[in-house]
This record gives sequence, C-alpha cells and structure tokens, in this order.
Amino acid sequence: QNIEIGVCKMEVMKAAVFTDVGKIEIKEIEKPVPQKGEVLVRIKACALCTWEQRIFKGVSRVPFPYIGGHEISGVIEEIGENVDEQRWKVGQKVAIRILRSCGECHYCRTGANNLCEMIGKEGEELRLPYPGLGGLSEYLVVPPTKLFKLANDIPFEIGALSEPLACVIHSVERANIELGDDVVIIGAGVMGLLHVMIAKIRGARVIVSEINAERQKLAKQLGADEIINPLEKDPVEEVKKLTEGRGADVVINTTPVSKVAETTVQIAGKRGRVIFYSSQHPDYPIQISPDWIHRSEIVITGSVSPDITDFYRATKLLSSKIVNPQLLISEIVPFEKIEEAFRKATDPQNYRIVVQL
Repeated sequence: QNIEIGVCKMEVMKAAVFTDVGKIEIKEIEKPVPQKGEVLVRIKACALCTWEQRIFKGVSRVPFPYIGGHEISGVIEEIGENVDEQRWKVGQKVAIRILRSCGECHYCRTGANNLCEMIGKEGEELRLPYPGLGGLSEYLVVPPTKLFKLANDIPFEIGALSEPLACVIHSVERANIELGDDVVIIGAGVMGLLHVMIAKIRGARVIVSEINAERQKLAKQLGADEIINPLEKDPVEEVKKLTEGRGADVVINTTPVSKVAETTVQIAGKRGRVIFYSSQHPDYPIQISPDWIHRSEIVITGSVSPDITDFYRATKLLSSKIVNPQLLISEIVPFEKIEEAFRKATDPQNYRIVVQL
C-alpha cells in the first residue's frame, strides 16, 4: 500500500504495536527500504515468547507504544547494494537474530556477543518508528549478519522457533552436558521440553520435574526417561534414589519461581552444574550454603540469550530435521487476531502460539 505525501509516495506496512497493558493494535507504519549492506525480509511467522507475554500482562515494563516480536522467520524479498548475492538470494527462507551485537564492546570482543552492551537498543538500529524488536511487523531491514538460512522445505512456524531453540542450545552448552550425565530439567513448558530434546541428543539420561499431567506425558513422548511430580514426591530425594545417592550432574531450572530455584541447587550432586535458565518473577533471594559450594565444587550459573554460534546451530538442527518442535506449537493464529493470539499465549494450558503474518 502507498500513501501519497506531496509528490512522494511512502510505502506502508502493518505492525502490531503494544499501546498499553493488555492492549495491542495493528497500525500502519512506514515500510523500510533496504539501504547499502541491508536485506529486506518479509516476516511470515512470529512466535509469542514468554517475554512478550509478560509485556501484555504488565509484568515486564516497556515504553508504550512498543513493537514486540523476536522469534521470527521470513523470506528475503529484496537485497540492497553491497550484499553478497551468491550467499543471499530473493526467496530464501531465513530466521533473524534480532539481538544486537555491536562487535565493538568488551563482551562482543571476548566472545560473549549475547551480552552485548547494545542489546535493548534494537529499535533504533531497525529504523522503526517505535522502540522494540520489530518481529510483529510485516517487514524488517537487517544486515546479513543477522540472517540465518533455513531449509526452504520447513514451515515458517518451525523456523520461528530458531530463537528459543538457540536459547536452549546456549543453556546446554553452559551446562556442559556430557554422555551419560544425569540431567534434571525443572518445568516442562516450551523451554523445558526443548531442553529435553537437546539433552537427549547430547546422550544424557533426562529426569523431568513437572506437576502438570499433560506436560508430563509430552515430556515422555519427547524423550524424558523419568518423571517426578514435586507435589507428590520430594524431588531432591527422588533424584538421589535415581543416582545412587549422588544427586544430578546437571540441573536446569526453566521456571520463574524463586522457591524452585532453591530446590534446583539442592538437587545437584558433587561437581554438578546448575543453570538458572528462566528469569524470576518476582525475584526473591534464596538461601545457599557457601561451605557446601566449597566442598562439593558445584557450579551455579545462568543462561541468557543465544550467541551467534547457538543461533547457527539451531537453524541447522531445524533445517536438517534433527530437532522437530512441531508438538510445541499449540496453534497458528492470523495476524489480524493478534490480541486473541496473546490471550491464548498467556493461557498456561498452551505451549507456543505462533502468529502468521
């Protein structure tokens, strides 16, 4: 669509814009034009991440109006000057790593580009009229460094899960899961179940702690070896029974509950690796014995956002169909029903809701 301004015509596109808590509207904004060294991508699918769900519910605060969306896939529509046209072609399916990596800050130059000091300033880089990550818009212009090829035969909704899969790969790398490890994954939501799938690829025995019966079943279907319901049995004692009293080699907490975080640490055995994968809401301090950390050589760390290598591996796993997260998509909702999509996404009975643009 074109809007005539004087003698000039400005092309417009649609974008879903958060205007208040629980309120998201489809607005027309200027369609970007790829400049030198940029690629125009037509966004085809955007999965609604827990973070955007928290914005919708008012748990996470952002400046309104705001364009969310970062679990995205699409197709290259136009290539700007000075872009390698042997590598990037019109019609190629791609996933986009929206997170900014400036390449100049301390963290980028020490190999931790997922902690880049410019993260959070993506809206300015993407030339959007509002702040945000921009995935809930029809088009984005990005440099090719943000693009990752997808096999052209996989659905866009699967490609949109490149980003959450990359987050999980980063977590598993932080955990250093090795062949034969006993790995406990707390929570069998989308991220917990992706952890199950990747941990099995790494050759681990996977123990899932989950209270919901349906999620327990899906965890088993996706490869979990053991299931613990923490409302029925003490997970610390149950893991000890399963590991000859040692405790787990790896424990990954994918829940946002601080009290569960305390249990997470207690499940680990000597030299165990504990990963706090999820952000905490609300964030309450927990009690940990420093002397026990000293005596057990336990490693306690976090995992936040994927780096470039994680994202590349995620798109390769999806494209080669080594990982198939189809069962984690509860529904595909048309872009025009964006508010309905968010209401469904915030329903705890659902896994990922994907918006089709």
